[in-house]
Amino acid sequence: MAQCVQSVQEFVQDSFVPMVAVLCSEEAERVTRKNNLNFAELLRPFCRLTSEGHIRDPNNQVQVVKNLRICVNNVVTSPIPASAAFSPAQRRLLNEVVLSCQPQEGAATNVITAGDYDLNFSDHSLKASAPWYSAWKETLSEVSTSKHYTATTPWFEAYRENFLQSMAASDHEFLNHYLACLLVVSSTETVPVEQFLKLSQEQHRIQHSGDYTNPKWFIPNTLKYYVLLHDMSDGGEQRADSVYEDMKQRYGHQGCYLLKMNSRTFSAEEDEQIPDPWSQYLHRNNLPNQEMLDDAAAAVNSAAVENNVSPAEVDSHHTTEKDGASNSLESHPLQLDTASSSGSLHTLSAINPELKKGARDPESLAGGAGSHGACLTLNDHDHIRQFIQEFTFRGLLPHIEKNIRQLNDQLVSRKGLSRSLFTATKKWFGGGKVPEKGISEPKSTCGLLYPPEAPELQIRKMADLCFLVQHYELAYSCYHTAKKDFLSDQAMLYAAGALEMAAVSAFLQAGAPRPYPAHYMDTAIQTYRDVCKNMVLAERCALLSAEILKSQVKYSDAATLLIKMTSEDSDLRSALLLEQAAHCFINMRNPMVRKFAFHMILAGHRFSKAGQRRHALRCYCQAMQVYKERGWSLAEDHINFTIGRQSFTLSQPESAVTAFRQILTNDSRQTATQQGAFLREYLYVYKSVVGGSEDSLPQLPLPCIHSSATRVYFGHERRLAEGEKQAATHVSLDQEYDQDLAAMWCHLEEQLVAAANRGIVPATFQPTQCCLNSHTDNLRYPLAVAEEPIIVEVTFSNPLKVPLALSNLSLLWRFTVEGATPSEEKTTEESAGEAITNEESLIEGMTQKDDVVTTEIILEFLIGPEETKMARLRLLPHRTGQLNIVGVVYNLAAASSGEMAPSAEGQQALDVMVVRGRQDLKIQGPRLNQTKEDKMLVRHGLDRRLDPIITPPMPLMEVFFLQFPTALLCGEIRKAYVEFCNVSGVALCGLRVASTHPDFFTFGSQTTTPLTPVSPTSAENCSAYKTTATTRQPCSVASEMLVSAEDFSQPSGVMEIPIDGSTLQPGESTQLPLWLRGPDQEGVHEINFLFYYESTEKGIKISHRVLRHTVFICASRSLSVQASACRSSVPPHRSLDDKGSGGTLVFVDVENINTSEGGVREFHIIQVSSSSQHWRLHKCINPANDKDCKLTSRERAKLCFRATRCKPHQATSDAVGKYTFADLNLGNERIISSSTPCGDFFFRGCRTAESQRVDVISSRTTSSSKSQSSVPTEDISSIVKKCNELDLNIIVIWKAYVVEDNKQLILEGQLHVALQTIGKEASSLTPKEEAQEMVLLKFKSEVPTPVALPSAELSQLIKTNLHYPETYTHPFVHESLCVVPVTLTLSNCSSAPVDVLIDLRNRSTSPESLEVHSSFTWVGQTQYKLQLKPQEVLCLTLRACFLQAGVYNLNTPRVFAKPAEQGAMCETSQQAASPALIIINNA
Repeated sequence: MAQCVQSVQEFVQDSFVPMVAVLCSEEAERVTRKNNLNFAELLRPFCRLTSEGHIRDPNNQVQVVKNLRICVNNVVTSPIPASAAFSPAQRRLLNEVVLSCQPQEGAATNVITAGDYDLNFSDHSLKASAPWYSAWKETLSEVSTSKHYTATTPWFEAYRENFLQSMAASDHEFLNHYLACLLVVSSTETVPVEQFLKLSQEQHRIQHSGDYTNPKWFIPNTLKYYVLLHDMSDGGEQRADSVYEDMKQRYGHQGCYLLKMNSRTFSAEEDEQIPDPWSQYLHRNNLPNQEMLDDAAAAVNSAAVENNVSPAEVDSHHTTEKDGASNSLESHPLQLDTASSSGSLHTLSAINPELKKGARDPESLAGGAGSHGACLTLNDHDHIRQFIQEFTFRGLLPHIEKNIRQLNDQLVSRKGLSRSLFTATKKWFGGGKVPEKGISEPKSTCGLLYPPEAPELQIRKMADLCFLVQHYELAYSCYHTAKKDFLSDQAMLYAAGALEMAAVSAFLQAGAPRPYPAHYMDTAIQTYRDVCKNMVLAERCALLSAEILKSQVKYSDAATLLIKMTSEDSDLRSALLLEQAAHCFINMRNPMVRKFAFHMILAGHRFSKAGQRRHALRCYCQAMQVYKERGWSLAEDHINFTIGRQSFTLSQPESAVTAFRQILTNDSRQTATQQGAFLREYLYVYKSVVGGSEDSLPQLPLPCIHSSATRVYFGHERRLAEGEKQAATHVSLDQEYDQDLAAMWCHLEEQLVAAANRGIVPATFQPTQCCLNSHTDNLRYPLAVAEEPIIVEVTFSNPLKVPLALSNLSLLWRFTVEGATPSEEKTTEESAGEAITNEESLIEGMTQKDDVVTTEIILEFLIGPEETKMARLRLLPHRTGQLNIVGVVYNLAAASSGEMAPSAEGQQALDVMVVRGRQDLKIQGPRLNQTKEDKMLVRHGLDRRLDPIITPPMPLMEVFFLQFPTALLCGEIRKAYVEFCNVSGVALCGLRVASTHPDFFTFGSQTTTPLTPVSPTSAENCSAYKTTATTRQPCSVASEMLVSAEDFSQPSGVMEIPIDGSTLQPGESTQLPLWLRGPDQEGVHEINFLFYYESTEKGIKISHRVLRHTVFICASRSLSVQASACRSSVPPHRSLDDKGSGGTLVFVDVENINTSEGGVREFHIIQVSSSSQHWRLHKCINPANDKDCKLTSRERAKLCFRATRCKPHQATSDAVGKYTFADLNLGNERIISSSTPCGDFFFRGCRTAESQRVDVISSRTTSSSKSQSSVPTEDISSIVKKCNELDLNIIVIWKAYVVEDNKQLILEGQLHVALQTIGKEASSLTPKEEAQEMVLLKFKSEVPTPVALPSAELSQLIKTNLHYPETYTHPFVHESLCVVPVTLTLSNCSSAPVDVLIDLRNRSTSPESLEVHSSFTWVGQTQYKLQLKPQEVLCLTLRACFLQAGVYNLNTPRVFAKPAEQGAMCETSQQAASPALIIINNA
């Protein structure tokens, strides 16, 4: 339970106090009325005694009476007895007591720390613990944490106090029966004694005539105490004193008192402030303001409905209440008109004889709030206090003491038992007769009813008297005895009362001789509730017991008891008790926080039913602290919904909106219908909050906006394909962002910018970003162009399971005009530097500010249940300056499910439920992680994607492609067209393009481009190549052409686009041919083009613009070309046509590896060309040179050519670095390979191949150069390399015949093979990298292998040739030795002097020489040492000697060669030619 102001002992004592009645003469009433009080009210603040009293028990022991309080009330008679339940008027009183007692605003916050929860019981708890109060933890931390605070619930205490005081007196107990009666008469009466007599008789009549059941009197002989009231302001003090003396004679000095009052004179003491102790007693029921009055109306209404009161009664109450503050007894809101209630309701005075809390006589409120006791001085206050003390100590306590003795004697004598009750045994009251039943009373469920003089009741009466004067021990034994009697008589109501008071007496005994018998209380409650059906008594019992259990730290038992007492018959009681039970759970040693929260919710629900909205709201808010952010989403939703509703009905719409907002934005697990209801409720509340005062647009919670996902696109919406035209892809919002692609585009742009700036990228260069998102670099203000749209893609997500309808959706912006000179037509608001916004126009639906920025409005935007949907909102800026995109503005409504017919009323209802509001786009930049401070703290950088700077108009280019293929054969050449259009109002120049695949396309070179028709249709069947018709001669020699590489290649991968005049004017367009060549590798290739252009005006913020285009080309296999070269073994002086240099044979293998994809029937090889700076193809030496070379699927052809060095006379100064192109056509037309496009693609292919080769070589040299020994192998390598270098590029040109749609098409293409060295095979296909095999790990370093010299290369230094007769006839019969002359020709192939060693000694073990009969020998000199100059040819004449006829292999001389400068160890055996066979015949 919550903490109380009083201690438990004080509370229980104050619940049962001696009752004193008051009868006043009219004159005396007039005297007290001067103070705006009646006599009973006048005494009320002074009724607690400050000093101790004493009393003697029947055993003559002195008992101390401490801190005694008496209760003084006017006598009010009523004919109706008390019932077992409260009347509606009493309920209404209690309802208003609770209603008027609300938490104070601004009071200190109480915090209970329970486990890991900090529960905040701020007295203005709505602010503190509602879900929108996010900073409550900080508030808690300020509160002292050393001490545990407990919540106070003053409304519960007020309820409890009023409840106990409004209980009617009942016959089974005497505690609230009157013990004494004050008879008050004014000294101004003519004969005061007569008045006293009248009042005394009146009291006697009321008590003994039997006409009045109320009030009830404790004992027949009621103490009468005579009070003479003297008004000091009237004077006549002597008369008062003389009357008092007379009274003392008549009634004894202990039975009367002279009370002097109204001493205050206003003239003298006007400024003196006299305290007003009455206000706290009288004003607790005064409702403070109209809001409360409305609440009270609701509370009373609900209470009335709950208790089946007729509407008329409620109305009568309602009107009186609304009439304001005339809280008189006649028109008091708690007193119903008895006539209208047809006897079922009686006046307030009947039920509440004390009238303690706020029922006053008609003029009670005349003086206003602060005018009580206006005529009294502080001395008068003391007089009243003294009077009460005198009355109690001299009159009341002796009277009680006397009655206790009388009762004790009476009981003892009646039973004939021992002298004192203290020595009583069990048999004392055992044999009493069965009590008589009331004649007219039916048998009740409570068992018997005793007559007033029954001995059992006398014991109870004595017990009650002892209890009232704090003699708890004696009281306990009396109650205990009475309980047994009552139980034996089955008088259950009496027994329950005795049990209840016995338990309380046991608890209150000093020194606690016996434990508190909680089971007595439980039995009493059960009996009251279940047997006697008296909820009022059961409730009193529960309140007392719970408080006692709480004081003994038995919170669990207290909570159980309180929860048991909740029932359907009273929502207010149930709510208060559930709230106290919740506080019990939180105060346990191990706080049960969730139980606390759950019972707070139950209490809130019951408060709500009882019409106590504020208390309901407070309970829900306190429970929310436990459920919030702990995953109890459904509970949170329920609480927030209730908080929203209660706040709204309590005219706190802002809180209501926030609570509803909470429900909608959380990840809700509610059903769709429930969410729909929440949404409608929210819109309704929202609508009423905003009302008509729309100064600024409010923030809406739905739908959720993922701000970081916002994308901003600058630039114009491109035209898509028109007919055959295919537009450049560029950038659009439909493309996903890719980090690697962005880096690739940036790299291409850098190349372009460098090419435009003499090879240097400027320091201020920033890559163009057309589409900004969360991955791009948004630190700088983006640049946008006037008259070009800005598209903002906002990502909306609907967290609900119901659809949302957004309408009139547009962007909210702020624009600062650049500091231009204000012209006449400019209005003042648009002067330079002043921000313009479109917010006002959006609110009021005015005309848009279209002269600055045109805002597009999306009229309807539906978002489905739990859907995430993007809205693309467009702005079109017209002026230069700074634009800030602030947020979005829209109308929000719950989308209808489409079931209801669109009636006029329905449409109207829908219109009502539309709310206009905004959401701001706040984008958090990336987290900073550079410095140490950044890493320690969480800091975010800037994100300026929504703050573009608008720059003056720029050129805008569109690019279209015509006849652009999607699939090509590897190496296929195709001609397409590209069109450039300037769609802006500014001229553009400096057109360039860069690509990831520069070898894929060419625009041709100015010098060699053939004249082709521009219109695509006329060129449909023409070849892409430049051709001349020739006739094929059997042994024709290649036609040659000398071309400079500069004509074709540009230094970097950037190409300038050759447009006429290099400028495109606004609206102008131009068309250029574009040749494409299928990639060499099969598969799908992504090819990216980046077009670059600049404005003709210089010095603008945007230096250039780019346009992206991406194509995907599917390349399928065509031909595979392998080529190899070897030296011709023909001796040089025999080959007449190329004097002075050795020929080389080139073998070209062509295989058709196409798998009939795309309907390819056959390939024709129509020409083989070569291109090199040193070599050329001379002629075709194919055996079958008479027919064209055709290849169907998987066929292979071998072509053989002779290559010769380029003619020496051409090596003049102008031919340095020029390439010789030689064409050998195999058909009837010759393709000029040195012109566009063949030459272009050749050079582009070369460049990419060279760049790859350079990479490979550089990596190779770095790895091998580490293992160099003392031998300078670089020289050898270079010599050998030059010796074997060929550097001959072969171009194979083919045609493919394709059937497509029953039409035959001819495709053409070219493949390149680069022959670098003699003896090594080269291929047109790049070899696929094989996966590396796993290598065992080595843990020991191996001994480095000795340097191996490149023997294979060195074996090519010398070319050898043997000349001899094929057959030789010799008569062996005549001459046994046959000597044959043989010429050995040695050619130095290298460009360095070579030392040669020829060894003729026959040590051959080669298998070829063994097969042939080897019995011949060389005669003459067997070893020669020679030196050959570079390119020298030398002939040696040798002699071979044979012993018999046969076939011999003469190729046995071993030739060793080494470069002249090297040491001996470099000698390497030169490669032997094929076997040289000679046939020796016998003559």
